Amino acid sequence: MTATTDDDLIREFLAGSEAAATQLVVRHTSSLGRYLAAVGADPGEIEDLVQEAFFRAFRSLGGWKGHGSFRAWLFRIGVNLARDRARAHRGLTLVPIEEEEIVAGADPEGEMGVQDMVGRIESVLAELPRLQREVFLLRAQQALGYEEIAVALETTPGAARVHYHHAVRRLKEAVR
Repeated sequence: MTATTDDDLIREFLAGSEAAATQLVVRHTSSLGRYLAAVGADPGEIEDLVQEAFFRAFRSLGGWKGHGSFRAWLFRIGVNLARDRARAHRGLTLVPIEEEEIVAGADPEGEMGVQDMVGRIESVLAELPRLQREVFLLRAQQALGYEEIAVALETTPGAARVHYHHAVRRLKEAVR
């Protein structure tokens, strides 16, 4: 298969290529799962949310207008599914940063400082308004541009920039 862009794969999928669908799934599964975990989806439901997001995306791909990237559209589907489940379960649970993910060092005092800083960052992330947190995570964790973030969160690029700016400012204040 010579297709390298999502748009090429979408055209191939719409022409009947299951291999193109598989390649889209392989390309976007882990980033969608990481994003859903970061916005507070129940860890036990992330795999189901990712599968449902792809199912819905492929089912409606024929009617997709192509505004923005496939990835941003898929993230919007995923985050909407996560919000629906969170409403059904009455609230979100933030996924904590696991100690194994923090680089171990030989300096116990430094490690305590890092753990303290991680705790402050997690605390501030949890307190951020939903849109600020989601924009920050899409920008910082997933490296999406403001146009893609706007599509994923159904807002404008300007609003995404403002939410990101406010989130970064609050996080900087937390680490000082």
